[in-house]
Amino acid sequence: MTSAQQLLRSQRDLLLNWTCEHPAPLLRWLRDAEVLSSAHYLSLLESSSSNAVAQALETVCATEQSSQKFLQVLRDVQDYYCRDLQVWVERHCSNDTGSKPKHAPVKVEEKKPKSSLVKLFKGKNRGFTVTAEVTVSISAHKTTLLKRTEQLKCYSEGEGVASNSASHIEIRYTDLFVTEDYDLMDSNQHEYFDLASRRARIYVHQACKRIRPSHLLSPQGTSARPMKRVKVKGIAGIGKSVAVQRLVYEWAIGKNMREFTCVFDLRFRELNLIEAPVSLLELLGDRFRYLKTVLTDLLTSPSSLLFILDGLDEFKFPLNWDSPDKDIDVGSKVPVSELMVALIKGSLLPEASLILTTRPSTEAPKRFFQRCCVVLGFEEDQVKEYTTKFYKDSSIAGKVYDYILNNDNLFVLSFIPLYCYIICTAMAEFFSSGPQDVDDSKSLELNPPRTVSEVYFCYLFTAVKHHALRGSAERSTPRSEVLSLAKQQLTNLGKLAYENLLKKKIMFTRANLESYGVKPADVQSTFLCHILQPLKEETVEMFSFFHLTVQEHLAALYCAISLFSQEDIIQALDFWCFGVQPSSSTAVPLQNIDLNMDKLESLQMFTRFFMGMLRARLAGQLDGLVLQPMEQENNIPARLGLWFHDQFKHRKLENQTALNLLHCLMEFHMDEATSIVAPEIKRLNLFKMKLSVVDCAAMHYVLQFSPHKLQELNLGYSNIGNRGLNRLGPILHRCESLFLRYNCLDRQAAILGSTVLKSNQCQVKKLFMCGNNLGPEGVLELWNALEHNSTVEELYLDITGITERGTENIVNCLSKNTVLKTLTIVGNDIGEVGRKRLKQLEQCRPGLRIITNFADDLGLLQAYLDWVDEIQADRDQMESVKNADALQSVLKGLQVAGKVEKEENAEKATELQTKILELLKSSTDLTEGR
Repeated sequence: MTSAQQLLRSQRDLLLNWTCEHPAPLLRWLRDAEVLSSAHYLSLLESSSSNAVAQALETVCATEQSSQKFLQVLRDVQDYYCRDLQVWVERHCSNDTGSKPKHAPVKVEEKKPKSSLVKLFKGKNRGFTVTAEVTVSISAHKTTLLKRTEQLKCYSEGEGVASNSASHIEIRYTDLFVTEDYDLMDSNQHEYFDLASRRARIYVHQACKRIRPSHLLSPQGTSARPMKRVKVKGIAGIGKSVAVQRLVYEWAIGKNMREFTCVFDLRFRELNLIEAPVSLLELLGDRFRYLKTVLTDLLTSPSSLLFILDGLDEFKFPLNWDSPDKDIDVGSKVPVSELMVALIKGSLLPEASLILTTRPSTEAPKRFFQRCCVVLGFEEDQVKEYTTKFYKDSSIAGKVYDYILNNDNLFVLSFIPLYCYIICTAMAEFFSSGPQDVDDSKSLELNPPRTVSEVYFCYLFTAVKHHALRGSAERSTPRSEVLSLAKQQLTNLGKLAYENLLKKKIMFTRANLESYGVKPADVQSTFLCHILQPLKEETVEMFSFFHLTVQEHLAALYCAISLFSQEDIIQALDFWCFGVQPSSSTAVPLQNIDLNMDKLESLQMFTRFFMGMLRARLAGQLDGLVLQPMEQENNIPARLGLWFHDQFKHRKLENQTALNLLHCLMEFHMDEATSIVAPEIKRLNLFKMKLSVVDCAAMHYVLQFSPHKLQELNLGYSNIGNRGLNRLGPILHRCESLFLRYNCLDRQAAILGSTVLKSNQCQVKKLFMCGNNLGPEGVLELWNALEHNSTVEELYLDITGITERGTENIVNCLSKNTVLKTLTIVGNDIGEVGRKRLKQLEQCRPGLRIITNFADDLGLLQAYLDWVDEIQADRDQMESVKNADALQSVLKGLQVAGKVEKEENAEKATELQTKILELLKSSTDLTEGR
């Protein structure tokens, strides 16, 4: 008998001819069968199709065992290939070589229904037999999907900018951090800030369950029933569409979600062109023409179908979620908006499965979904993985990753996949292994970008340079020369970005572009391909900036080169930050503009970019784009410093607005301006603002210029974590009242706090550290620091994980302290020995009031009652406290207190206990209900 090895060697050319047109299924299955190693598999994906198959066959033919495995794989993937190969498999592969993968069992009813037509059109699960025609159509569908999904779109393809990056989805795809979304309502703030807030609440705690995209429909908890309807939300650029692309690819290649006979992926931007009423049968028949003849059969078994609806935020038609369900079936012609609502709500094809993706700003009520998830982007390991995949040179990848890791601005941005791409593209020239010209100051700065504005401008400049010079010029080509070549296009593009940003418009038709002098034909052939994304499907042509922040950056660049006086800049900032209409400006960006006050928050990232671009203009980095010089240019930093000074002095600033102004100053990064503003900031209250390390960096940058103490810095419930606190470290000693409650801090934070308290320059009088897991080792550090501290009068350490060990040195240290007047230590399990030590301390320090039981202090009980009411009204706060088991700690503390002598205190203690139990129960019910 001929061996498998001999057979393959003799038939090598035939097999190569049959499979080389589309080798993906064969190669992937060979890898999963361990015939090919992962490294070898990825290297083959970078080869041409024929070379990849030829090399795979060479590897396979090396041994008899691998040859036999190959024949088994060939049986598994034969449906992806031509009829000749299938006949060859029938002839040469015995039945015991392997078994063909079976679809999930399709239910066939024994009894013939009374009205099969009615059941079909109502989408009931009548069942059908998988015929040869269905098999052939599904195979064609899978092959088409594979060809459409196996390449990841790379927005900087061509002209050498991203020639060092792989685009096959198996090579480039990096897994995302997806978790349950328990928010009761969607935020209406800027997407970037909402993501930072969500990451602060969830990711820092690491108390969430990570969900792999392929498991979105898997059963939840103890339930054995799979999810039917799943909503996945995330901001622009977070990777929703790429995750969906990977899902479709994995199904099409036969490796995931094999319980579904067919997957229909539909994009809302394509559905935008359907103006006339349409039925689901017609819609699917037009979109998937090779399935048209079998759609009727497929729809008889809706439980074996999966609909993936991508990009609800791009849908232009209004959706009425509250309208009564209409009696429509798959043959009913209705407006496409009604069809989508019926499909999403489940009034049409209720047994089918559905995954919907959308941005947070678009409403899709959670009551229609069994699972709601949020995409939080990359984790730190995925950022490293992405940079490694982006650069072929591992040494460059390592340098870029280290630079990102050590730069707070870039570090936080890098968790968003598209930001990570922009950063990697912008960094490529700075860390390239080629020689660099020392006198390069006029083209690219020698130092890599540090602020967000610098990263985006560097990305834009790199794109413009590679196009304008076609890669022929040296690095020493003056920046102004490069920019002047693209001046008209950048100006037109910036105007398009700015005027539509004010309208919150992100999608553009061909006519929209042409009205701004932007030629759609240039989108693929010029640097515009790095900025504008054509949204082309079979019947749709729309355009958008490939990320909202790219539109915001270009809008800011346009304004920075179009304002020519101090007064223009001041009026612009008044308008963008506070909605004050410009009175007398003749500058084009301030003419004929209108802005609703409720849209101001959406301009915050834009204003930061503007300040960064204004700095670039004053530094001469925009020469070549600027039409005329700025009036009194040298006085602008001081004039802007006074404007910011006035805002902090005379306005009652909302938390987010105050934080945004600090970011604007950091992006402007001019000491002359910041030193005017900082002394006016005497209090900074960012209570319940979910802050990132970049926010902490902005606070530190500005406040370091103040020569005075800060009367109050309130960062309660901000979840800054140790990294954020470290960023603020150099200014903490100047804070008279320092609120750090519930900030995901641990022993390291206590060590930093003790350093602050030991400082000769320490001005801290009140320190609130409640709800942080400082632990016994952490508080031992604090007691040591307080031994010689002469400023702290009140210290609040409620629920900080203090044990008996944490009281070992408290008597020795605090008996020597003569300043401390109040110490609150409730909610900690210090044991009997710990309580004895505190009584001993009270005898040594009669002037020190020590509160160890909740019931001892009526004011404390009322404060905790108010706190529970706050949590009841604000579930975001619940997320902050539940991970520290704070509520349980309070309950335990009330139980330890035992019988309370004072009647009023006893009533308050009982009320507090009851409210906490109700809150915990409602929280559990909410989670289980979801």
